[in-house]
Amino acid sequence: MNDWPDRRTGDRSERYGRGSASPQPESARAMPHIQRRPAPPQRPQVPPQRPQTPPQSHGYDDRHQDGGYGNSPDPGYDSGYNTGQVYGSGSGGSDGRGGGRRGGGDGGYVQGGPAPDWRRRIKLGALTLVVVVLAVSISTYFWADSKLKREVDLAKVIERPESGDGTNYLIVGSDSREGMSDEEKKRLRTGSAEGKRTDSMMILHDGSSGPTLISLPRDSNVEIPSFKGSESGKMFQGTGRQVKLNAAYAEDGPELLVRTVEFNTGLRIDHYVEIGFGGFAKIVDAIGGVELDIPKAFKDKKSGADFQAGKQTLNGEQSLAFVRTRYALPGSDLDRTKNQQKFLAALASQTATPSTIINPFKLYPTLGAGLDTLIVDKDMSLWSLANMFFAMKGVTGGEGTSMNMPISGTTGSNLVWDKAKVKQLVQQLNNDEKVTVKGN
Repeated sequence: MNDWPDRRTGDRSERYGRGSASPQPESARAMPHIQRRPAPPQRPQVPPQRPQTPPQSHGYDDRHQDGGYGNSPDPGYDSGYNTGQVYGSGSGGSDGRGGGRRGGGDGGYVQGGPAPDWRRRIKLGALTLVVVVLAVSISTYFWADSKLKREVDLAKVIERPESGDGTNYLIVGSDSREGMSDEEKKRLRTGSAEGKRTDSMMILHDGSSGPTLISLPRDSNVEIPSFKGSESGKMFQGTGRQVKLNAAYAEDGPELLVRTVEFNTGLRIDHYVEIGFGGFAKIVDAIGGVELDIPKAFKDKKSGADFQAGKQTLNGEQSLAFVRTRYALPGSDLDRTKNQQKFLAALASQTATPSTIINPFKLYPTLGAGLDTLIVDKDMSLWSLANMFFAMKGVTGGEGTSMNMPISGTTGSNLVWDKAKVKQLVQQLNNDEKVTVKGN
């Protein structure tokens, strides 16, 4: 007799399953609370193709094929349980284009991002660099341009010669002590004289045949022509008065000096550049000194010069003493002008270098030191000023010529120019020809 209701037998194996030893998995037995789907039509069993590297599960999977609870589940069985395995597109899988890669933390497949566009990055970096360089260059230009003292008006110079080829600069070194403290005057041995006078005067011609640097000794004997007062505007008629060249500057400043040089040479001056004692010494110190090869030792108490023969680096104080010395030199003013040419060419050569131009820690102090005391004509631009420095550099680079104005003799203590040679020299400069005239 059956003691179990609903015709159920007492066979525990039919009631609870066949146990772990049964050939069928426990999940396949019939239970009242679980409804089976109709079994789908049987299809030929094709072994599933597995990926070489199977994805790892995101969660628990009670249908795992290896190490599970028996054999494979019934094909029609649906437990309604999501194992957490994710396939397809999304943050952790492949989008079907073969771009998937193993994930870093969850073990799934992660779509790889697009490769960096290095060409675009390089273009953007180069563009940014160009913009920065332009901005710095433009701001530097306007800063430097604002510091130029355009105080000399060449329009006040009357009866000027015709222009020739190339550009002519009149470069003047004055003994101006403007802006110098008493301590600096004492250290640089400049004295405390009022006003200013010219210590050196040079003509720099910049043309296609190379630069030519011509020193005008301050003791040169010249005639003061008729001129128009730079301040009063009053006309002064020429009387044939013979004076030393530096007297023209002392009498009515740069405008009369230009007028006198043009009248006595026939060469038109295009630009005027003047620098005082203080600015000269500061420029030298800003670039770290100027290296010179001094062929013979000399000493001068008045200028403070005390130099041994050989290569050496001069600081601002020593440089000023070097270019001012005249009494310790055999040729006096003529030898001094040669030293001045040599030094200014070396200064330009060592200033107009990439190590100074691209280094803001040297460029800005150098520009600041020079431009603070530099006096130029009203038409002078920074571009013209830069051309002047590079032309000066070319003199020492073997591209140009340096000389004194040809001298024929003396009258008293004044040096008399050789008029025939001066005329030939000016003609070669105006025609932008290679200079063949020899000076003293």
